[in-house]
Amino acid sequence: MNFRNIIDRLRLPFLKDQELRRSLYQVIGFYPHDISFYKQALTHKSSGQRNEKGRPLNNERLEFLGDALLDATVGHIVFSHFEGKREGFLTNTRSKLVSRESLGKLAQEMGLIELIQYNEQQQRSHNSYMAGNAFEALVGAIYLDQGYDAVMRFMEKRILQQMVNIDKVAYKEVNFKSKLLEWTQKNRVRLEFRMMKQAKDDKGSPVFGFQVCLEGVEGGTGQGYSKKEAQQTASKETLQRLRREPQFIDAIFLSKSERTKMEEMPTATAPNLEAEKTDFIIEQEHHADTDSEELVDGNDFAPASTDADSRSTTPGAAPATPTDDDEFDLSDITHNPSELSREDIIAAAEAAAFAQHAEQA
Repeated sequence: MNFRNIIDRLRLPFLKDQELRRSLYQVIGFYPHDISFYKQALTHKSSGQRNEKGRPLNNERLEFLGDALLDATVGHIVFSHFEGKREGFLTNTRSKLVSRESLGKLAQEMGLIELIQYNEQQQRSHNSYMAGNAFEALVGAIYLDQGYDAVMRFMEKRILQQMVNIDKVAYKEVNFKSKLLEWTQKNRVRLEFRMMKQAKDDKGSPVFGFQVCLEGVEGGTGQGYSKKEAQQTASKETLQRLRREPQFIDAIFLSKSERTKMEEMPTATAPNLEAEKTDFIIEQEHHADTDSEELVDGNDFAPASTDADSRSTTPGAAPATPTDDDEFDLSDITHNPSELSREDIIAAAEAAAFAQHAEQA
């Protein structure tokens, strides 16, 4: 190997680093100090790269660090920009600014995605989150390279002043309740918002809590300083569950099928009470002197041999026709200890039944 080849081999990494520095300057607005942090931030795990110790080299650790820094810096910027706004508004605005979708769009607009090293064969499976993850890792690299103040300047001057309309993002509200209503109407699913809480916070402001129920299946919950805000939060969480949890959808449609099955089931025909057989009742013959008849201990059986006023047990005798007043006449229900004992009544009933059976035989 001659001297020129050695020089070329030494210059190649240097030239690549210089090219990366210039590209990063176009993206972040300043030149890096330690390029190695940025190389790691732009290395996706699908590339399969390893360091000198054989360990995987990718941007996942820097992604973790950048995520925490974004919450802190963007939270500070939003706090300063929207004076007097409630905590819920500030949290919602920060969440929209640092969402994976928002960071992914920023990475594409800045040209950051063109610098990422990844396995092209796995591009389809990783592309949805790759850009947003790289943006978070880049923020982590800036912090390790130049400190927290550099991250704050980058987010405030480069991102939120030049590339993002923070006011438009803050006041653009996605109507999650409307989207959920649209889905339920399309699928003919019953929707209910159950109020779970109504109280006041330490400052006396009203606080509401709601839960979404779809066909009786409990969905997302939400809390806010108004019913609308709480229902919006509950609707958002429910929509997320509908997208991420197939078993949640299965439970909803199972409950729906059970409900519709019951609604479509024909009404049972009412029983014909007059046609019902009452074989368990022994019909008794009533004589003209029924004034002297009475039931003993509520039992329809009479003794086999009583005085002249006792009932007849002759088979086939026609029963007396009851009047309408008999249904509500409770005068024959008495309890008289002077009458026959329960044992005597049972013995008489058995004798009568045996005699009737012998005659039929």
